[in-house]
Amino acid sequence: GYKYYKILKKRRKNTMKKILLINITVFIFILTIIEIIFGYWFKDNNFGIYVRSERNVKEIISFEHNENKLKHIYIRNFYAFRGEDFKPSEVQIVFLGGSGGNQRLTPENLTIVGNLNLFLKNDNTKLKIYNASTDGKSTRGYVNDFLYWFPKIPNFKPKVFIFYIGVNDSNPYPEWAKHYDLKLADNTILKIRDYIKNNSFTFELIKKVEDKYLPKVTSAYITTNERLYENFNFIDFAEAKKKYSNIELNNQEKKMIIAFKDRLINLNIQILKYNIYPIFITQIQYDGVRDHYLFLIIQELKKFCEENDYSIIALDEITSEFDKNDFYDTVHTTVTGSNKIAKIIYPKLVKILKQMGL
Repeated sequence: GYKYYKILKKRRKNTMKKILLINITVFIFILTIIEIIFGYWFKDNNFGIYVRSERNVKEIISFEHNENKLKHIYIRNFYAFRGEDFKPSEVQIVFLGGSGGNQRLTPENLTIVGNLNLFLKNDNTKLKIYNASTDGKSTRGYVNDFLYWFPKIPNFKPKVFIFYIGVNDSNPYPEWAKHYDLKLADNTILKIRDYIKNNSFTFELIKKVEDKYLPKVTSAYITTNERLYENFNFIDFAEAKKKYSNIELNNQEKKMIIAFKDRLINLNIQILKYNIYPIFITQIQYDGVRDHYLFLIIQELKKFCEENDYSIIALDEITSEFDKNDFYDTVHTTVTGSNKIAKIIYPKLVKILKQMGL
Protein backbone atom coordinates (compact mmCIF):
# COMPACT_ATOMS: atom_id res chain seq x y z
CA GLY A 1 0.00 0.00 0.00
CA TYR A 2 2.81 2.43 0.84
CA LYS A 3 4.52 1.75 -2.48
CA TYR A 4 1.28 2.43 -4.33
CA TYR A 5 0.85 5.68 -2.32
CA LYS A 6 4.33 6.88 -3.37
CA ILE A 7 3.58 6.11 -7.02
CA LEU A 8 0.26 7.96 -6.79
CA LYS A 9 1.93 10.96 -5.08
CA LYS A 10 4.59 11.08 -7.79
CA ARG A 11 1.94 10.94 -10.51
CA ARG A 12 0.02 13.78 -8.86
CA LYS A 13 3.22 15.81 -8.59
CA ASN A 14 4.02 15.21 -12.26
CA THR A 15 0.42 16.11 -13.20
CA MET A 16 0.68 19.38 -11.27
CA LYS A 17 3.96 20.17 -13.01
CA LYS A 18 2.36 19.51 -16.38
CA ILE A 19 -0.64 21.70 -15.53
CA LEU A 20 1.68 24.46 -14.32
CA LEU A 21 3.80 24.15 -17.44
CA ILE A 22 0.70 24.24 -19.67
CA ASN A 23 -0.63 27.31 -17.82
CA ILE A 24 2.71 29.10 -18.16
CA THR A 25 2.89 28.20 -21.86
CA VAL A 26 -0.68 29.41 -22.46
CA PHE A 27 0.03 32.62 -20.51
CA ILE A 28 3.20 33.30 -22.50
CA PHE A 29 1.36 32.54 -25.75
CA ILE A 30 -1.52 34.91 -24.90
CA LEU A 31 0.92 37.58 -23.72
CA THR A 32 2.89 37.22 -26.96
CA ILE A 33 -0.26 37.60 -29.06
CA ILE A 34 -1.26 40.70 -27.04
CA GLU A 35 2.22 42.18 -27.45
CA ILE A 36 2.22 41.51 -31.21
CA ILE A 37 -1.20 43.12 -31.65
CA PHE A 38 -0.95 46.04 -29.21
CA GLY A 39 2.79 46.47 -28.71
CA TYR A 40 5.13 48.55 -30.87
CA TRP A 41 7.64 45.89 -31.87
CA PHE A 42 6.89 46.00 -35.59
CA LYS A 43 5.33 49.45 -35.89
CA ASP A 44 6.66 52.73 -37.27
CA ASN A 45 6.76 54.29 -33.82
CA ASN A 46 9.15 51.66 -32.51
CA PHE A 47 11.67 53.77 -30.60
CA GLY A 48 14.12 50.89 -30.28
CA ILE A 49 16.59 51.57 -27.49
CA TYR A 50 16.48 55.39 -27.69
CA VAL A 51 14.86 58.14 -25.55
CA ARG A 52 13.53 55.63 -23.03
CA SER A 53 14.09 57.93 -20.05
CA GLU A 54 12.16 60.74 -21.75
CA ARG A 55 9.02 58.84 -22.79
CA ASN A 56 5.80 58.41 -20.80
CA VAL A 57 7.05 60.36 -17.80
CA LYS A 58 4.64 61.60 -15.14
CA GLU A 59 6.28 63.00 -12.03
CA ILE A 60 5.04 65.28 -9.26
CA ILE A 61 7.58 68.06 -8.72
CA SER A 62 7.53 69.92 -5.42
CA PHE A 63 9.93 72.83 -5.60
CA GLU A 64 10.95 75.57 -3.19
CA HIS A 65 13.25 78.53 -3.77
CA ASN A 66 13.59 81.80 -1.87
CA GLU A 67 10.40 81.01 0.06
CA ASN A 68 8.54 80.56 -3.24
CA LYS A 69 6.82 77.19 -3.55
CA LEU A 70 5.82 75.49 -6.79
CA LYS A 71 4.09 72.16 -7.23
CA HIS A 72 3.21 70.73 -10.60
CA ILE A 73 3.09 67.53 -12.64
CA TYR A 74 6.04 67.14 -14.99
CA ILE A 75 4.85 65.26 -18.06
CA ARG A 76 6.68 63.90 -21.08
CA ASN A 77 4.32 62.20 -23.49
CA PHE A 78 4.37 59.08 -25.66
CA TYR A 79 6.61 60.80 -28.22
CA ALA A 80 8.98 62.08 -25.48
CA PHE A 81 7.98 65.75 -25.83
CA ARG A 82 7.20 67.79 -22.76
CA GLY A 83 3.44 68.01 -22.15
CA GLU A 84 0.35 66.01 -23.02
CA ASP A 85 0.03 63.72 -26.05
CA PHE A 86 -0.52 65.25 -29.46
CA LYS A 87 -1.01 64.34 -33.11
CA PRO A 88 2.40 64.47 -34.83
CA SER A 89 0.81 65.60 -38.09
CA GLU A 90 -0.34 68.84 -36.37
CA VAL A 91 3.14 69.88 -35.25
CA GLN A 92 4.56 72.81 -37.21
CA ILE A 93 7.03 74.35 -34.75
CA VAL A 94 9.48 72.51 -32.47
CA PHE A 95 11.67 74.06 -29.76
CA LEU A 96 14.99 72.32 -29.05
CA GLY A 97 17.07 73.17 -25.99
CA GLY A 98 18.83 71.68 -22.99
CA SER A 99 17.66 71.99 -19.39
CA GLY A 100 17.26 75.74 -19.94
CA GLY A 101 14.56 74.94 -22.48
CA ASN A 102 13.09 71.91 -20.71
CA GLN A 103 12.81 73.63 -17.29
CA ARG A 104 11.83 70.49 -15.39
CA LEU A 105 11.27 72.35 -12.12
CA THR A 106 8.92 74.91 -13.66
CA PRO A 107 5.23 74.32 -14.47
CA GLU A 108 4.87 73.93 -18.23
CA ASN A 109 2.75 77.05 -18.74
CA LEU A 110 5.34 79.18 -16.93
CA THR A 111 8.38 78.03 -18.93
CA ILE A 112 9.86 80.04 -21.80
CA VAL A 113 7.97 77.87 -24.31
CA GLY A 114 4.82 78.01 -22.19
CA ASN A 115 4.93 81.81 -22.16
CA LEU A 116 5.52 81.96 -25.91
CA ASN A 117 2.48 79.74 -26.48
CA LEU A 118 0.39 81.96 -24.21
CA PHE A 119 1.41 85.03 -26.24
CA LEU A 120 0.52 83.21 -29.48
CA LYS A 121 -2.86 82.27 -28.06
CA ASN A 122 -3.53 85.85 -26.89
CA ASP A 123 -2.78 87.02 -30.44
CA ASN A 124 -5.50 84.66 -31.69
CA THR A 125 -3.14 82.51 -33.74
CA LYS A 126 -3.49 78.76 -34.11
CA LEU A 127 0.25 78.27 -33.88
CA LYS A 128 1.74 76.26 -31.04
CA ILE A 129 5.36 75.51 -30.15
CA TYR A 130 6.08 71.93 -29.08
CA ASN A 131 8.92 71.50 -26.61
CA ALA A 132 11.46 68.76 -27.40
CA SER A 133 14.13 70.07 -24.99
CA THR A 134 15.89 67.56 -22.74
CA ASP A 135 18.39 68.13 -19.96
CA GLY A 136 22.08 68.46 -20.82
CA LYS A 137 21.65 68.59 -24.60
CA SER A 138 24.05 70.45 -26.89
CA THR A 139 24.05 70.82 -30.70
CA ARG A 140 25.43 67.28 -30.87
CA GLY A 141 22.23 66.17 -29.13
CA TYR A 142 20.12 68.07 -31.66
CA VAL A 143 21.81 66.12 -34.45
CA ASN A 144 21.15 62.85 -32.62
CA ASP A 145 17.49 63.82 -32.32
CA PHE A 146 17.24 63.96 -36.11
CA LEU A 147 19.08 60.65 -36.43
CA TYR A 148 17.46 58.53 -33.74
CA TRP A 149 14.33 60.23 -32.36
CA PHE A 150 12.30 62.25 -34.85
CA PRO A 151 12.35 59.64 -37.66
CA LYS A 152 10.57 57.27 -35.25
CA ILE A 153 7.56 59.60 -35.03
CA PRO A 154 4.97 58.84 -37.75
CA ASN A 155 3.58 61.76 -39.80
CA PHE A 156 5.99 64.13 -38.08
CA LYS A 157 6.94 66.90 -40.52
CA PRO A 158 7.44 70.24 -38.71
CA LYS A 159 8.24 73.28 -40.81
CA VAL A 160 10.18 75.19 -38.17
CA PHE A 161 12.77 74.19 -35.58
CA ILE A 162 13.84 76.70 -32.94
CA PHE A 163 17.34 75.95 -31.63
CA TYR A 164 18.20 77.43 -28.21
CA ILE A 165 22.01 77.39 -28.17
CA GLY A 166 24.80 78.61 -25.91
CA VAL A 167 25.44 77.23 -22.43
CA ASN A 168 25.86 73.50 -23.11
CA ASP A 169 28.09 74.13 -26.13
CA SER A 170 30.35 76.53 -24.22
CA ASN A 171 31.80 73.80 -22.03
CA PRO A 172 35.53 73.52 -22.87
CA TYR A 173 35.40 69.89 -21.65
CA PRO A 174 32.51 68.54 -23.76
CA GLU A 175 33.08 64.83 -23.10
CA TRP A 176 30.74 64.96 -20.11
CA ALA A 177 27.78 65.65 -22.42
CA LYS A 178 27.89 62.41 -24.43
CA HIS A 179 25.49 60.66 -22.07
CA TYR A 180 22.99 63.50 -22.32
CA ASP A 181 23.34 64.09 -26.05
CA LEU A 182 22.56 60.49 -26.93
CA LYS A 183 19.69 59.09 -24.85
CA LEU A 184 21.19 55.64 -24.83
CA ALA A 185 22.05 53.18 -22.04
CA ASP A 186 25.70 52.33 -21.44
CA ASN A 187 25.69 48.53 -21.63
CA THR A 188 23.97 45.70 -23.49
CA ILE A 189 21.74 44.55 -20.64
CA LEU A 190 20.37 48.06 -20.11
CA LYS A 191 19.89 48.46 -23.86
CA ILE A 192 17.80 45.28 -23.91
CA ARG A 193 15.80 46.62 -20.96
CA ASP A 194 15.16 49.91 -22.77
CA TYR A 195 14.17 48.11 -25.97
CA ILE A 196 11.56 46.11 -24.05
CA LYS A 197 10.29 49.17 -22.17
CA ASN A 198 10.00 51.21 -25.34
CA ASN A 199 7.95 48.64 -27.20
CA SER A 200 6.04 46.56 -24.66
CA PHE A 201 2.30 47.13 -24.35
CA THR A 202 2.35 45.36 -20.99
CA PHE A 203 4.99 47.69 -19.60
CA GLU A 204 3.10 50.71 -20.92
CA LEU A 205 -0.06 49.51 -19.19
CA ILE A 206 1.78 48.96 -15.88
CA LYS A 207 3.35 52.42 -16.20
CA LYS A 208 -0.06 54.05 -16.67
CA VAL A 209 -1.39 52.32 -13.55
CA GLU A 210 1.68 53.40 -11.56
CA ASP A 211 1.36 57.00 -12.76
CA LYS A 212 -2.29 57.09 -11.76
CA TYR A 213 -2.09 55.44 -8.35
CA LEU A 214 1.59 55.60 -7.34
CA PRO A 215 3.06 58.66 -9.10
CA LYS A 216 6.70 59.45 -8.55
CA VAL A 217 7.25 62.45 -6.28
CA THR A 218 10.40 64.58 -6.45
CA SER A 219 11.08 67.27 -3.86
CA ALA A 220 13.62 69.90 -4.82
CA TYR A 221 14.92 72.77 -2.74
CA ILE A 222 17.36 75.39 -3.92
CA THR A 223 18.73 77.63 -1.23
CA THR A 224 18.70 81.38 -1.57
CA ASN A 225 20.83 82.65 -4.44
CA GLU A 226 22.17 85.68 -2.60
CA ARG A 227 25.73 84.33 -2.82
CA LEU A 228 25.34 83.97 -6.58
CA TYR A 229 24.92 87.72 -6.82
CA GLU A 230 27.86 88.75 -4.67
CA ASN A 231 30.06 91.06 -6.76
CA PHE A 232 27.46 90.80 -9.50
CA ASN A 233 28.31 92.39 -12.82
CA PHE A 234 25.95 91.94 -15.78
CA ILE A 235 27.82 92.08 -19.11
CA ASP A 236 25.80 92.61 -22.27
CA PHE A 237 26.94 91.93 -25.83
CA ALA A 238 28.44 95.38 -26.43
CA GLU A 239 30.59 95.22 -23.32
CA ALA A 240 31.58 91.59 -23.91
CA LYS A 241 32.64 92.45 -27.46
CA LYS A 242 34.96 95.20 -26.19
CA LYS A 243 36.35 92.90 -23.51
CA TYR A 244 36.88 89.68 -25.48
CA SER A 245 37.14 90.42 -29.21
CA ASN A 246 40.87 91.11 -29.31
CA ILE A 247 41.98 88.40 -26.89
CA GLU A 248 44.16 85.70 -28.44
CA LEU A 249 42.62 82.26 -28.05
CA ASN A 250 44.44 79.51 -26.19
CA ASN A 251 44.54 75.90 -27.42
CA GLN A 252 41.61 74.84 -25.26
CA GLU A 253 39.41 77.60 -26.65
CA LYS A 254 40.46 76.81 -30.21
CA LYS A 255 39.55 73.14 -29.74
CA MET A 256 36.17 74.11 -28.28
CA ILE A 257 35.36 76.33 -31.28
CA ILE A 258 36.51 73.73 -33.82
CA ALA A 259 34.33 71.10 -32.15
CA PHE A 260 31.36 73.48 -32.12
CA LYS A 261 31.83 74.29 -35.81
CA ASP A 262 31.84 70.57 -36.60
CA ARG A 263 28.59 70.12 -34.67
CA LEU A 264 27.01 73.01 -36.57
CA ILE A 265 28.06 71.44 -39.87
CA ASN A 266 26.43 68.16 -38.83
CA LEU A 267 23.31 70.01 -37.73
CA ASN A 268 23.15 71.82 -41.05
CA ILE A 269 23.20 68.48 -42.85
CA GLN A 270 19.99 67.54 -41.00
CA ILE A 271 18.43 70.95 -41.64
CA LEU A 272 18.96 70.56 -45.37
CA LYS A 273 17.99 66.89 -45.41
CA TYR A 274 14.62 67.51 -43.77
CA ASN A 275 14.05 70.84 -45.55
CA ILE A 276 13.16 72.67 -42.34
CA TYR A 277 13.33 76.37 -41.54
CA PRO A 278 15.71 76.91 -38.59
CA ILE A 279 15.49 79.75 -36.10
CA PHE A 280 18.40 80.11 -33.69
CA ILE A 281 18.23 81.83 -30.31
CA THR A 282 21.38 82.69 -28.39
CA GLN A 283 21.36 81.75 -24.73
CA ILE A 284 22.61 83.91 -21.86
CA GLN A 285 23.55 83.27 -18.25
CA TYR A 286 22.49 85.13 -15.11
CA ASP A 287 25.24 87.69 -15.74
CA GLY A 288 24.65 88.01 -19.47
CA VAL A 289 27.64 86.94 -21.54
CA ARG A 290 30.26 87.52 -18.90
CA ASP A 291 31.54 83.99 -19.49
CA HIS A 292 34.27 84.10 -22.15
CA TYR A 293 33.50 80.62 -23.47
CA LEU A 294 29.83 81.49 -23.92
CA PHE A 295 30.74 84.68 -25.80
CA LEU A 296 32.96 82.72 -28.19
CA ILE A 297 30.26 80.14 -28.90
CA ILE A 298 27.63 82.81 -29.53
CA GLN A 299 29.92 84.63 -31.93
CA GLU A 300 30.51 81.43 -33.92
CA LEU A 301 26.77 80.76 -34.01
CA LYS A 302 26.14 84.24 -35.43
CA LYS A 303 28.76 83.66 -38.14
CA PHE A 304 27.16 80.33 -39.01
CA CYS A 305 23.71 81.93 -39.35
CA GLU A 306 25.07 84.76 -41.47
CA GLU A 307 26.91 82.38 -43.80
CA ASN A 308 23.82 80.22 -44.29
CA ASP A 309 21.25 83.04 -44.26
CA TYR A 310 19.47 81.57 -41.22
CA SER A 311 17.30 83.58 -38.84
CA ILE A 312 18.78 84.29 -35.44
CA ILE A 313 17.34 86.01 -32.39
CA ALA A 314 20.35 87.40 -30.55
CA LEU A 315 19.07 87.37 -26.99
CA ASP A 316 22.51 88.49 -25.82
CA GLU A 317 22.17 91.70 -27.86
CA ILE A 318 18.60 92.74 -27.07
CA THR A 319 18.30 91.80 -23.42
CA SER A 320 18.30 94.20 -20.52
CA GLU A 321 19.81 93.47 -17.14
CA PHE A 322 18.29 90.66 -15.12
CA ASP A 323 17.91 90.84 -11.39
CA LYS A 324 18.50 88.21 -8.72
CA ASN A 325 14.96 86.87 -8.92
CA ASP A 326 15.35 85.83 -12.56
CA PHE A 327 17.75 82.89 -12.17
CA TYR A 328 17.87 79.93 -9.78
CA ASP A 329 21.55 79.46 -10.54
CA THR A 330 23.98 80.58 -13.23
CA VAL A 331 21.95 79.19 -16.17
CA HIS A 332 18.38 78.23 -15.18
CA THR A 333 15.69 80.89 -15.20
CA THR A 334 13.00 81.29 -12.57
CA VAL A 335 9.36 81.94 -13.43
CA THR A 336 10.03 85.68 -13.71
CA GLY A 337 13.21 85.14 -15.73
CA SER A 338 11.43 82.81 -18.16
CA ASN A 339 8.66 85.33 -18.66
CA LYS A 340 11.18 88.10 -19.27
CA ILE A 341 13.09 86.07 -21.89
CA ALA A 342 9.84 85.07 -23.63
CA LYS A 343 8.77 88.72 -23.83
CA ILE A 344 12.11 89.66 -25.39
CA ILE A 345 12.01 86.79 -27.90
CA TYR A 346 8.35 86.95 -28.90
CA PRO A 347 8.21 90.05 -31.16
CA LYS A 348 11.26 88.86 -33.11
CA LEU A 349 9.88 85.33 -33.39
CA VAL A 350 6.45 86.47 -34.61
CA LYS A 351 8.07 88.67 -37.25
CA ILE A 352 10.09 85.70 -38.58
CA LEU A 353 7.03 83.38 -38.57
CA LYS A 354 4.97 85.97 -40.46
CA GLN A 355 7.69 86.26 -43.08
CA MET A 356 7.33 82.51 -43.54
CA GLY A 357 3.58 82.84 -44.00
CA LEU A 358 2.67 81.15 -40.71
